[in-house]
Amino acid sequence: MIRYPRNLRGYGPTPPDPQWPGQARIAVQFVVNYEEGGENCLLHGDAASEAFLSEIVGAQAWPGQRHWNMESIYDYGARAGFWRVFRVFEEFGIKPTVYGVASALARSPEQVAAMTEAGWEIASHGLKWVEHKDMDESEERAAIAEAIRLHTEVVGAAPAGWYTGRCSENTVRLAAETGQFDYISDTYDDDLPYWSRIGERDQLIIPYTLDANDMRFATPQGFNTAGHFFDYLRDAFDALHAEGMAGRPKMMSIGLHNRLIGRPGRILALRRFIDHAIGHEGVWFPRRIEIARHWAKVHPPTTQIQPSTLEKAAFVARFGGVFEHSPWIAERAHGLELGPAHDSAAGLHNALARVFRSASHAERLGVLKAHPDLAGKLAAAERLTAESTSEQASAGLDALTDAERDAFTRLNTAYVDKHGFPFIIAVRDHDKAGILGAFQRRLDNDSATEFGEACRQVERIAFLRLKDMLP
Repeated sequence: MIRYPRNLRGYGPTPPDPQWPGQARIAVQFVVNYEEGGENCLLHGDAASEAFLSEIVGAQAWPGQRHWNMESIYDYGARAGFWRVFRVFEEFGIKPTVYGVASALARSPEQVAAMTEAGWEIASHGLKWVEHKDMDESEERAAIAEAIRLHTEVVGAAPAGWYTGRCSENTVRLAAETGQFDYISDTYDDDLPYWSRIGERDQLIIPYTLDANDMRFATPQGFNTAGHFFDYLRDAFDALHAEGMAGRPKMMSIGLHNRLIGRPGRILALRRFIDHAIGHEGVWFPRRIEIARHWAKVHPPTTQIQPSTLEKAAFVARFGGVFEHSPWIAERAHGLELGPAHDSAAGLHNALARVFRSASHAERLGVLKAHPDLAGKLAAAERLTAESTSEQASAGLDALTDAERDAFTRLNTAYVDKHGFPFIIAVRDHDKAGILGAFQRRLDNDSATEFGEACRQVERIAFLRLKDMLP
């Protein structure tokens, strides 16, 4: 049993309407990352200096040495950058969410006091601004627990949100297992929040951003001027706002760092963007916790069948009849590389159809022969499957006149005599007259053509059945 855990489907072609408060067309959410004083540094018990997200693009860690230039760049974010960013948000009356590294917050009491008094949300950004990828589970679990403890001690309230940033493959699961967080943001995979089943918990995920993020001032192929950053934010906003006005509202996350956007040559990008956004109707500027509470109220988690998680017997019992009297198709499909992408009608249909298409000619012919005649003897004797009974009834084939019944009997006999299998059509796509017309036209086809058409109709019937069973 091979399972692929990544979810490449998401909401699919029809994402939900978030129903933002005030009928907003877009939720614009600012994050201020507070990392200064929590980065890699010998003073913090680390083995080397920091090398990430500073003015020294491409910096390397210095093992066993303090990096004075690096430290002072981070210090700028706390000493000057934070207050410049703080004043902009106060001026516009916007309350952002802070991703606060617990050890950094502990070293910045005045900044924490300002955030708290201004009503900013302070979410957890981990214990230290360091990589988690090489931590074993027990070490990372302990780090998460200590981050929560220290954050609560320093801020005066436990964090309701979590974002590590430099995470491991275990981070989201370990954070969810605490049961502490209304939301986790260690993903970049959507423009809307979503629920993820982690263990026995439905965990809300509010995706974050690395593109609408000032970190690109400190990376190759990034932003060089305030204008570059403003242009990108404006274009992202305009695209999402237009989608919202067209009936598909979304969320826009914007990531900021005090040591980056807080520089004089960049802060105007933030100011210009806010000016641009507030000039549009239907814009909501929430903290992340407000998005979480809104989503939990309006779109609470729902229990839906997940075919990819079923054991083989349960999978076959539920889906073995999708292809008429051919449970072997479901049996083989269960052995494919199934995952979240197959937990929808379209996704599971693809898996089942792959098995059907790759089967031998004799096996596919067996599937065709398993289908009943339309309005034939089995229907009269009430011996059809429940699915076939419902489908034939939907087209009125359970209420034929004597003349219509005679016509179907004649056509069924002629079709089977010529082609060697019953006439198959997805009756839910047609009315009675359309079915009879198709019957008469297809009777004249050669058998190879009809075999291909019958197989396509079998797949269509299977898809319509799955749509009744799955979202």
